[in-house]
Amino acid sequence: MDIFLVGGAVRDRLLGQTPGDRDWVVVGETQAAMEAAGFRAIGRDFPVFLHPETAEEYALARTERKSGRGYRGFVVDADPSVTLEQDLGRRDFTINAIAEAPDGRLVDPYGGVRDIEARVLRHVGAAFSEDPLRVLRAARFMARFAPLGFTVAAETMDLMRGMVDAGELEALTPERVWQELSRALASAQPSAFLRTLHDCGALAVVLPEVDALYGVPQRAEYHPEVDTGVHQELVSDMAARLAPGDALIGFAALTHDLGKALTPKDRLPRHIGHEHAGLAPLDGLCARLKVPAAFRELAMIACREHLNVHRIDELRDETLHDLIARCDGFRKPERIGQLALVCECDKRGRLGSAEDAYPQADRLRAAHAAAIAINARDIAADGITGPAVGEALRMARIAAIAQTRGPR
Repeated sequence: MDIFLVGGAVRDRLLGQTPGDRDWVVVGETQAAMEAAGFRAIGRDFPVFLHPETAEEYALARTERKSGRGYRGFVVDADPSVTLEQDLGRRDFTINAIAEAPDGRLVDPYGGVRDIEARVLRHVGAAFSEDPLRVLRAARFMARFAPLGFTVAAETMDLMRGMVDAGELEALTPERVWQELSRALASAQPSAFLRTLHDCGALAVVLPEVDALYGVPQRAEYHPEVDTGVHQELVSDMAARLAPGDALIGFAALTHDLGKALTPKDRLPRHIGHEHAGLAPLDGLCARLKVPAAFRELAMIACREHLNVHRIDELRDETLHDLIARCDGFRKPERIGQLALVCECDKRGRLGSAEDAYPQADRLRAAHAAAIAINARDIAADGITGPAVGEALRMARIAAIAQTRGPR
């Protein structure tokens, strides 16, 4: 039984990163032989097995041939005659098409080691174009590896543009788009995901609401970067910096300014009311991609309230209380800290503002902490009953907020 370590574990070790899950390919064997050796079959579309002791995945070497549109129409051949080189040839990128033998020898028929050293993301072969999901994977890998200096090979970018032009990405399911998007938002440089998809035309297909931000001007005194699309890239990277690995914060940061794409041209570069205009496209995006409820709820709050948080010092005490209540911050207290963080990403995600202080976040958190410390039991203890409890609780919380803010 010839067994090789393949894929991400080999790539990550060569990059000096901690490998994640290990995947293995088995050459020259059959499903019956694997099961006889104690492996448990789990693959539905192709022969994959769990090791009887480690529970790691072992797959028979295979080839794939496209038989239909999209990324699901493939004929799989896992005959024992399939070679390791043929198996590696079906993979997406050269950096993922490297195998390691038990003695540490690398099998690298497609130049993956060379591309790792050159920091280039390059497709293995023409079969790349048979799977539209690989366009999103390319962008997601860039979100992870751009900080290491990676770029997309010119010929790979050309191939991706051709796939977009041919309408291949229209076959992608919402679930797969969301999976790649959420993983990209949890990566080190989400802007590389957006930029890669924008440059090949794919962003307009999978996230048209975000793609529409590119080229929309903003007032330079508030946004020195001017282009709203560039601002969004800066905000997404700031979210990755302030909340690393947190796709929830990343998604709210990504979608906070969608309304700016809807500003009439005769009003540019001002965007009056964009925080409310953005709610409808955000709701549509969430419905189309089947975004989880927690992500949708925080994104809607951040879209609607981010300007209010920016100008928190101008808000009356009762207005600030009602903002917290609108965000359901008394039942779900984590919401307020999350909102404060998204707003900080927005404010610092501007050209030249990455190291700026954002005291509004601390002021919002302090006001919320003071208000939530007052509860209905405190009011009832004063002898207030019935419907009057609600109003008394509101007034007590407003008074608590006022104490945190000092004379005004």
